[in-house]
Amino acid sequence: MLVRLCVSLLLALALPAAALAQEPFPSKPITMVVPFPPGGQADLSARPLAAAMSRILKQPVVVLNRAGAAGAIGHRAVATAAPDGYTIMVTLVSVQALPMVDKLFGRESQYTMAQLAPLALLVADPPVLVVGGDKPWKSVKELVDDAKKRPDDIVYSHSGLYGPSHLPMEMFLHAAGIKMRGLPAVGGGPTMALVLGGSAAMWASPPAMAVAQVSANKLRPLASFGTQRHPAFPDVPTLKELGYDVEYYVWSGSFAPAGTPEPIMKTLRDAIRQSVNSTEFKTAMEKLRSPEAYLDAPQFKEFLSRDAARLGQAIQKIGKVQ
Repeated sequence: MLVRLCVSLLLALALPAAALAQEPFPSKPITMVVPFPPGGQADLSARPLAAAMSRILKQPVVVLNRAGAAGAIGHRAVATAAPDGYTIMVTLVSVQALPMVDKLFGRESQYTMAQLAPLALLVADPPVLVVGGDKPWKSVKELVDDAKKRPDDIVYSHSGLYGPSHLPMEMFLHAAGIKMRGLPAVGGGPTMALVLGGSAAMWASPPAMAVAQVSANKLRPLASFGTQRHPAFPDVPTLKELGYDVEYYVWSGSFAPAGTPEPIMKTLRDAIRQSVNSTEFKTAMEKLRSPEAYLDAPQFKEFLSRDAARLGQAIQKIGKVQ
């Protein structure tokens, strides 16, 4: 009788835990961390994605901007978050670059890529070298010739050391054999504001952010960083066309904390796949002139491996920048 009572008590205690374990995902709002301020490439792709996912998952997907340290603060927050699917991230190429930079400087990384599980690639655009509309340079040659006459005099803006607008500019400067001064901001929006306000002469802008300002003649595009001309700027040559061996892509992708259970990962991946194929997301990307670049997790992992090799070579070549 006593044994039967003990067994009954154990079963009763186990029932709430079993019910909790079988709780459907998601059963509460999901936080989508963007490690940069509003208005930048990651934010511009995250917001229409979050809206579509909210409809598909029938739970709010809330965008939370956690800017700072070229994205490292937000990256670390997600890398160390509970792997339960309720914290995910949309970030940029710098998520891979920053641990490489920490290694270059011999310091402990705030996070590692092993702490993050890829969900999907969303956008992969080469940045565009744009200068203020009131600046005199009409070509890369004019810019390089002027910079050689006055090293460290011309100022470019960027969103943080080794970030997605600093690294391509340094790659270009090294390839051209010129020197400029970098003026940091805390994200794409503030970086663009420095150029529009005249505090900086240029920056390596995501095409999505440059289109409207170029159309308004507030910015002038001189070159793009891809292997082919960007569809939004068909008359703008690539740096490779101009003889500079520079290639760089500002991609945005989604990640979850490593260790997130596979069933939850599948739910998130399915929701992202449906979202990027939704009218609302496609319309948002078309307005930004961002070409489709969706890759599911397996293909995204292969993309990350290739991109890491390219980034590693560039960072080693550039070396320590203070």
